[in-house]
Amino acid sequence: VHSSVDLTVSVSPGPWGRCMGSECGPGGSQSRAVWCAHSEGWTTLHTNCDQAERPENQQSCFHVCDWHKDLYDWQLGAWNQCVPVSMRSTGVIQRPAVCLHGEEGIQTREVGCVQKADGVPAEDVAICEYFEPKPRLEQACLIPCPRDCVVSQFTPWTSCSKTCGTGLQNRVRFVLAPPMFGGSACPNLTEFQTCQPGPCAGPESLYSLRVGSWGPCSVPLPRTELIKNKRNRNRQNRQGGKFWDLQVGYQTREVTFTLIIYSLMTYQACVLTKDCEVSDWTDWSPCSKDCYELNGPMGEHTRTRRVHLLPVGGGAECPELEEKEPCTPQGEGVPPCIVYNWKTTEWTECRVDMLLSQQDRRRGNLTGLCGGGVQNRELYCVQATSVDPASSALKSKEASRPVDGDLCLSPPPNTTQLCHIPCPVECDLSSWSAWGPCTFENCLDTAAKKGFKLRKRRVINEPTGGTGSCPHLVEAIPCDEPSCYDWLLVKLEECIPDNERECGPGTQIPQVQCVNSDGEYVDRQLCRDAILPMPVVCEVPCPKDCVLSPWASWSLCSHTCSGKNTEGRQMRARSVLAYSAGEGGVQCPNSIALQEVRSCNDHPCTVYHWQTGPWGQCIEDTSVPPVNSTAAGARAGVGVRGGDSSCSVGMQTRKVICVRVNVGQVPPKKCPESIRPETVRPCLLPCKRDCSVTSYSDWSACPATCGNTKRKQNRKRIIIQLPANGGQDCPEVLTQERDCEAPSVCLGYRWKTHKWRRCQLVPWSVRQDSPGAVETCGPGLQARAVSCWKQDGGQADMGACLKFASSMPSLTQLCQLPCQDDCQLTAWSKFSSCTQDCVGVKTRKRMLVGKSKKRDQCKNNQVYPLSEIQYCPCNKYNAQPVGNWSDCILPEGGRVEGQLAMKIQGDIKECGQGYRYQAMVCYDQDNRLVETSRCNSHGYIEEACIIPCPSDCKLSEWSNWSRCSKSCGSGVKVRSKWLREKPYNGGRPCPKLDHVNQVYEVVPCLSDCGQYVWVAEPWSVWKVSNVDLKENCGEGVQTRKVRCMQNTMDGPSDSVEDYLCDPEEMPLGARDSQLPCPEDCVLSDWGAWSRCSLPCNKISTRERTAYLIRQPGEGKLCPNTTETEPCSLNSNCYHYSYNITDWSTCQLSERAVCGSGIKTRMLDCVRSDGKSVDLKFCEQVKWQMNASCVVECPVNCQLSDWSPWSECTQTCGLAGKLWRRRTMLQVPQGDGRPCPLQREQWKPCPVRPCYQWRYSPWSECKSEGARCGEGLRFRNVSCFVSDGSGQEEGSLVDDEMCGNLEPSVDGAKRLCTVCFYTGDCYLTDWTVWSPCQLSCVSGDDLGFGSVQVRSRAVLAQEPENLLQCPEQEWEARPCTEGQCYEYTWMTGAWRSSSRLVWCQRSDGLNVTGGCPMTAQPVADRSCDPACNKPRSFCTEAGVCGCEERYTEVMTSDGLLDQCTVIPVLEIPTAGDNRADVKTIRAVSPTQPSNSLPGRAGRSWFLQPFGPDGKLKTWVYGVAAGAFVLLVFIVSMTFLAW
Repeated sequence: VHSSVDLTVSVSPGPWGRCMGSECGPGGSQSRAVWCAHSEGWTTLHTNCDQAERPENQQSCFHVCDWHKDLYDWQLGAWNQCVPVSMRSTGVIQRPAVCLHGEEGIQTREVGCVQKADGVPAEDVAICEYFEPKPRLEQACLIPCPRDCVVSQFTPWTSCSKTCGTGLQNRVRFVLAPPMFGGSACPNLTEFQTCQPGPCAGPESLYSLRVGSWGPCSVPLPRTELIKNKRNRNRQNRQGGKFWDLQVGYQTREVTFTLIIYSLMTYQACVLTKDCEVSDWTDWSPCSKDCYELNGPMGEHTRTRRVHLLPVGGGAECPELEEKEPCTPQGEGVPPCIVYNWKTTEWTECRVDMLLSQQDRRRGNLTGLCGGGVQNRELYCVQATSVDPASSALKSKEASRPVDGDLCLSPPPNTTQLCHIPCPVECDLSSWSAWGPCTFENCLDTAAKKGFKLRKRRVINEPTGGTGSCPHLVEAIPCDEPSCYDWLLVKLEECIPDNERECGPGTQIPQVQCVNSDGEYVDRQLCRDAILPMPVVCEVPCPKDCVLSPWASWSLCSHTCSGKNTEGRQMRARSVLAYSAGEGGVQCPNSIALQEVRSCNDHPCTVYHWQTGPWGQCIEDTSVPPVNSTAAGARAGVGVRGGDSSCSVGMQTRKVICVRVNVGQVPPKKCPESIRPETVRPCLLPCKRDCSVTSYSDWSACPATCGNTKRKQNRKRIIIQLPANGGQDCPEVLTQERDCEAPSVCLGYRWKTHKWRRCQLVPWSVRQDSPGAVETCGPGLQARAVSCWKQDGGQADMGACLKFASSMPSLTQLCQLPCQDDCQLTAWSKFSSCTQDCVGVKTRKRMLVGKSKKRDQCKNNQVYPLSEIQYCPCNKYNAQPVGNWSDCILPEGGRVEGQLAMKIQGDIKECGQGYRYQAMVCYDQDNRLVETSRCNSHGYIEEACIIPCPSDCKLSEWSNWSRCSKSCGSGVKVRSKWLREKPYNGGRPCPKLDHVNQVYEVVPCLSDCGQYVWVAEPWSVWKVSNVDLKENCGEGVQTRKVRCMQNTMDGPSDSVEDYLCDPEEMPLGARDSQLPCPEDCVLSDWGAWSRCSLPCNKISTRERTAYLIRQPGEGKLCPNTTETEPCSLNSNCYHYSYNITDWSTCQLSERAVCGSGIKTRMLDCVRSDGKSVDLKFCEQVKWQMNASCVVECPVNCQLSDWSPWSECTQTCGLAGKLWRRRTMLQVPQGDGRPCPLQREQWKPCPVRPCYQWRYSPWSECKSEGARCGEGLRFRNVSCFVSDGSGQEEGSLVDDEMCGNLEPSVDGAKRLCTVCFYTGDCYLTDWTVWSPCQLSCVSGDDLGFGSVQVRSRAVLAQEPENLLQCPEQEWEARPCTEGQCYEYTWMTGAWRSSSRLVWCQRSDGLNVTGGCPMTAQPVADRSCDPACNKPRSFCTEAGVCGCEERYTEVMTSDGLLDQCTVIPVLEIPTAGDNRADVKTIRAVSPTQPSNSLPGRAGRSWFLQPFGPDGKLKTWVYGVAAGAFVLLVFIVSMTFLAW
């Protein structure tokens, strides 16, 4: 039968898709794919799978939206217990045999998606997963190794509990470390053993008295007797007694004599227990915040309850008397809270001097400094102004009133900032132009015959203050025959021979243009009155004529003006190009005719110019109406404030005079009036600004001092704006001070105790049946009233003392009413005072009272002395220093000592001479600490000290700039500084220096390629080299002088070294050529080569031309007038490109330290062969050569003033310190001086003795003569003085010294147990807490914290009752600062077959527990059979061995047969080497040897192996001796052979 469903296929569902839906929440749906898959992994048809098993492919879901994030969140459960990993896999805990650090484990927790509001689980976990991945459910953990309980060693055995019969002895131990992490429990802390001192003569413990514990306090049945009666009630109320109800009762205890049935009841007075009673809660107080603030802190309201009755007799303590809750004001009309904002004053003037280093030479003259600086302003807190204009006007005064800075919650604005003073830009002027023509001063008015020649220069930058502050720009020279227009010779046309001939004399027609005095072309009609240049006579050489070159250009004028001894001259020259034929030709002129000289600059050397003075102060111009102050202020660049007086237009004047150069002031008519500068200009009067100050702040709070010290309070106002431009001055008084009117307030509360009242006895009705009881005397109880007072003397509510004061003093104490037969005396009076130390005595007295005065036994002065005498003490005091020296502290108020101190504005606070202090301590003759005034000391030793002043890094001044590294194009120039002194004591650091301690500044420079030019003189006369001089032609040589000269705007001037000019461009100084003969064609010199077309290639050519000067004779031809050559790259053709340098360092003005500067770069035109050439060869492109930049300012660290000295850190003792601190106001920037490390200083407080009440050790437990039962321990309280260090116990002093201190309320007595009834079994008192111990392994903390423990052991007196003993107890608690202990097994020496083995802690304490039991050494080593052979003993291995110097002789079955002496092998050369070995086992040292079968009898042999299986030492000795002997025999044989 075949199934219809294939078993090899199954339904496979895919993951659910994203939940989709139109609305947020549960209404969504999600789907998934479901398919039929074959077991081999491929998909098949759905029909092949069982349709009944097909899972759903769609389900409803929760559609998550973004706002669900605020509703749902992951809820994390607590981590469960750490489970070992092994248990997770096997289910069984498999702990390792030896645990070192612990076992790895896993702990889990529950994680669920819940609603934030109520914690209800979400519909789907996917809601939380949508926003955040599910937190992890497991984490690794560490299960520490089990720690067994560790206990100490036992104490010695106690003495026997009985003096006869059978008793018990016990010894106890205590717990040092509790069992942890599953370790072994603590063993028994007590061991018992019986003892029998001897037989008893009678019954045991016949008179063993046992005292029971006191029963509860109760009142007698017949009547209740109260401490307060009507007479006392009024007094009690006056002293605050209304706060408790003291009711005296009685309590009993049982006293039992064992073995005799007899009981006696004893009584004592007690106070009935009354719990604290308080009133109901009051209503909540109004909210402390009565205004609305959106994001501000909430207010607080409180409710209280009062104490009705204080607890007495051990009653329940009072609960909390005050509750507080946060609150916000409720209801309509709650006003908004007052907001406080920071306000600032105006910035002070920008100061550059605060940034100067110590060595800066500009410190001597601070005028003219510019660039980066620092400015400050003051900060104050004011009430923010209201938005409502009406209320704003009412509160304007309040809004400017400074208040406490703590009210301003926003971050305070900066009080220091960097600023910038613009550096003055000097006028940068061009060079003077050439002198212009003589022209009329005004071409529109030519009536005057006076004229001037002018030369000008221009301003090429924008100077500070405008061009009006620049020097004069025009100079004038008087001249005659002025004209406004003249003809300019442009060029001469070609020479045309006369009479239309081909050669001979002719004329050249000039080409002219009409120009004005500025050289500008104008209409030719304007030059109608000027003399037109005439045609110039010239000559075209004929074939036989002498040929001269054209005239060279006129040289520069030799002088700029002409005077008596100077006259300007210009020269020009020409040379002979070809000589005449001698017959029929025009002869060449002589050499003098080849040069021409003419006068130039023939004007006199009298130069005039207008000189201006500085503009004067702007004064009011009454002729101009006032302008709007705001507009005027805007034009003037001055801020205008409301209430300032109107700004107005004024005028400024300056002085203008005519000055003759090198002479001085001359009459104004000497200078051209047309160019006279203006002497008056309008200006804007600066607006007046009055001083503006805030209102006075509120008076400061009176200091919260306690006492009659004089207290002051002050208030201040702050200058907001300083006066300017004649405004109203600031008031001189800015602070006011007055005495505090409020009374001194001593904060704090204290308990005040009143007199003890009458001693109250146990009611007589209760004790009248007691033997020996007397109605009117005996022990009783007395009470006193306690009230709460303020430290300044006023009475306060009890709740204040319960909250703020120390523990309340006791209300009751035991007392004794004397009986009639008792002697009654008054208390001792105080000792009389001593008039002088070491002289006389002091006494105190007391008196008998009542009937005691008449009793003889009371008059016995031996028993009841009525006076005591003491010698007056010899108080000798010794002062000595204590503690360290304080920090060096400068005198208050900035006082400095001589030249040692300095305070530079902007530098870190003072340095120089100060003082340091060391505390003085005063001891009396008993080495007890006393007040320092006893030693006539003010409490300090004072010593001068020096706070070293910071010294900045000192560098030299800048060297001069080096010459530019290139004479043509862009290069660099360098200057340097070198280190003169390193910084110390926190001075300004040095900039980065090189290996030779120098710092460099490199800037680009540009050398004009045309500043040095070659200048060639005219060619010399030809020197013909052939012999035939008749023709004076042929080959010849011409020479000329070539010099390198500096080029100026007026042309080459002075000769310089030849290396400054480009050697490649040096003209030839000599040339060989052919001097034309008569009738030869004569050409001019070649012109310049034309430029090659770019790009350079050999196809293109360049050419130069010459022109014809003399026509050739008949039959002769002229050479070519044009010459060409191919263009070759980097030979005669070049490509040109720009090369731009990097930006230079930021350059500042010489008057600036930092701030805004300029960085530059240079542009270079580079030829394709790498040579720098003039920029004109490169295509003109606009580049930015200058850019603004900023040099970081070296701002020194700025610290605040020192705060006032703090309170002393300790109220008494030697270690008290006073501290003061300062904060950083300005972080250092750039190369500024760093902040000092010392931000706080201390000095010692005056030493004061530490007085304290101290309890003596507890006395032994006493039970009023009973042997066993409940008793009391007592201790005394005494006044001690100490130095507060805790290193000494202190010294006992009179109780008066601690009079102002409340004793510690630990109690002067406590219950205890003397012993127990012989049949009892009881626990000891708790031990002290053990030292704090960490869980460590090999000194490493495992991180489980520290713990300490204490324990109680069991004690018993009777052996029969041991089974009825309680369980021993121990308890542990966490602690801090634990230490690691290691536990090690220790062993003693073997004694026979045993030794001591114990566990020792790393601090040397012997313990039980702590050491691993698996590593415990063997304590017993018994051998079987016993080692009874002579010289034998039982070894650690449990087998018999032999003593030293004996070796074992074994039987065949491996047992010791005997011990024999080790044989000795003597070798003469090796000395006497005795083998000191012994062997234990034969054949195999680890397995016992069995007797061979069939072997009879006994046999023995030497055994070479030891019990550890190794050869014994004597075997090596024998082998070495045999080897030496063999070598000796071989050597002798070889020698004999």
